[in-house]
Amino acid sequence: MVVRQESAERADRIFHALADATRREIVALTLAGEYSVSDLARRFPMSFAAVQKHVAVLERAGLVTKERRGREQRVRGSADSLREAHRLLDQLADVWRGRIDRIGTILADPDPIADAGAHLDPREGKEHCHDRDRRPEES
Repeated sequence: MVVRQESAERADRIFHALADATRREIVALTLAGEYSVSDLARRFPMSFAAVQKHVAVLERAGLVTKERRGREQRVRGSADSLREAHRLLDQLADVWRGRIDRIGTILADPDPIADAGAHLDPREGKEHCHDRDRRPEES
């Protein structure tokens, strides 16, 4: 999987934002409907400023949009960003499935070390041995 730097940074912002339970709940609420930051703050056992910070993290990640209407800041969830997070998780899952399949192939081979060295000449490297390293039967 080749990921451009900006895509990787976007993925980092999205997954960092979703790592917090409060932010996940804010995303779920705002996908179902639009809320003011004040409305959101009343739903959580924390200060208004703390909720504002959570919303700011979500906004930087693109998971919500914030729009000022008069004195209120209205917050709306972005389904497109969640679809992008889902797509990124699918890509990661594909990478890991491939790795697991390769591990399964290696584990299914009864003697992977012998197979890996089957093409080597067993005499290769003997010229580098010192007499003191040889067993008596080799001398």
